[in-house]
Amino acid sequence: MRNSEERAEGAGPFITRLTWRLEEGGTAVWESRAARKRGTLAVRPAGATETSARRAGAAALDRLRRLNGVAAVSFTIGGSLFALGAALAQWSSGPATSATIYFVGGVFFTLGGYASLVQAINAPRRESTAGSLATHRFRWWSYEPGRIDWLSTFVLFAGTLVFGVNLLDSFLQGLTSQQLNRLVWAPDMIGCLLFLISGHLAVAEICHGRPCIHRRSLGWWNVAVNQLGSVLFMVSAVAAFTRPETGSEVSVGVANWGTLTGALCFAVAGVLQAFERP
Repeated sequence: MRNSEERAEGAGPFITRLTWRLEEGGTAVWESRAARKRGTLAVRPAGATETSARRAGAAALDRLRRLNGVAAVSFTIGGSLFALGAALAQWSSGPATSATIYFVGGVFFTLGGYASLVQAINAPRRESTAGSLATHRFRWWSYEPGRIDWLSTFVLFAGTLVFGVNLLDSFLQGLTSQQLNRLVWAPDMIGCLLFLISGHLAVAEICHGRPCIHRRSLGWWNVAVNQLGSVLFMVSAVAAFTRPETGSEVSVGVANWGTLTGALCFAVAGVLQAFERP
């Protein structure tokens, strides 16, 4: 007798949770985020009332732990620097100082985004015939748009790269209103939109395609705080549009406070991510 798949759940074309009946009795449940972040698969033996965890191998867990640590530290530092840059911009610091701090923070955001993508690429894969997790050779890159965890982290990483264009262009001096909107504001809006899409995919992954609130789930809080930060970044980007007729932003205060509070959300989420590890 072979293990049989009992139920598949997910969002749209993506599978985020699979349940199997095991040959020896009982069930095994694979969840995308748990396998990627914790390196675990939940198992309930026949007749048991509680579940236990089957873990990936020690080498795989160490790999996930290192990547998770890099991503967590990077987002914490990047978010903190963005908050500092926004605070200095709000209280009339020189624009060059804020731009430099933003740029350094953006480097950490990009590092965190890439580490998250590599973690998804190297996440333990489900083995339905054994009710266990399998680890494959380490890779720095893959193309797997059919996996929601890969797509979410790839879109996040792409967003950090687009933000890099915005941050580099912000050093340019003497730009007209049209040039500011095209070179600085437009990449900012695109980056914020990509962050929102990535966050939406992460919510769909952890909620399996349905609205959910899991107050006792560290992963859910991590995703929720990140998405709140993305929303605040989008508010900031909208307020930073330069009116061609006046040459001034829609609202400098909203732009700075949106960036500051959104960045703090990402910093807090980075701290939470440090504890969501194998």
